[in-house]
Amino acid sequence: MTEPETPTLETRVAELASPNGRGLNGRGLNGRGLNGAELGGLLVSVDFAGVRSASSVDDPMSAVWLQGSVFHGLEAGTQRSGQDFLGARFTGNLDNGAKVELRVDDIQPGTGTDADVWSYRVSYRDTASGLWKPACTAADGSAVGAIAVDASWNYQEGVAGGGARFDSPGVFTFACEGAAIAKCVRFGYRPWGTTADGRSLADHHQACTRMVRADFCGDGTSYTQDGNWVNLYDAVGVQTDSEAWRFEAEWTADGASCFSASTRAGSQPVSCPAKANVTACGERTHFRSGTLLMSEVPPTL
Repeated sequence: MTEPETPTLETRVAELASPNGRGLNGRGLNGRGLNGAELGGLLVSVDFAGVRSASSVDDPMSAVWLQGSVFHGLEAGTQRSGQDFLGARFTGNLDNGAKVELRVDDIQPGTGTDADVWSYRVSYRDTASGLWKPACTAADGSAVGAIAVDASWNYQEGVAGGGARFDSPGVFTFACEGAAIAKCVRFGYRPWGTTADGRSLADHHQACTRMVRADFCGDGTSYTQDGNWVNLYDAVGVQTDSEAWRFEAEWTADGASCFSASTRAGSQPVSCPAKANVTACGERTHFRSGTLLMSEVPPTL
């Protein structure tokens, strides 16, 4: 198998929206802009409280919440939702304890089977210049959208709890398109969704963020490079095995429960001393004993 050509951003988004099979992985848990030096710190969460609509910037909404990835709120006793949040101002929390003002500049509603997946183009106010700059950017610096997800994440790497997801009352995440949190929503693992038999997909989504980043040890450390291909599948009907590739790993919300010698790490040694490796790694029966996802890599990787 020959290596695929480097895809454009549009090709990547289309690939990630594919109903099953392979997709592009990446190192980032969230977007480049959210890690940018200009922001003064890492944007770790966004407050539901204190949201101001474009029509009433001096009078915050009395309540704001998410249904799926769609905002809803109460303003002066009137319910607002969806496109009513165009121009809305939010308060973001940086990892150094500082605050940053955020603004919704564009809203793209979901369509078809993705009707509950809305994308927001968000900017932040640079306190030094007073200018508004994109919070989520592609590699070339152009603005990309974000999916609002009702949770927060630990962005640390190489530490206990790194990469973990938290159900944090009062805050949410703007997950930049192209990074792991948003990618896994696009793969079909909506953390607000359920399986056919009514089980939450939140853990599948978290396992997917570990898988996309090749976070084998579940400590936030990524063992891959942007642009590698990976094939993933599950036992709940979201993603099916569509490739005859080399088996890589079994995944839970805490990282890989086991992995083979064929990984995206290449020559990088992967050692997870705190984890006991599962025997017969890759057996489909393991879906019945805690494994949520399995991954494969191309034979030529």
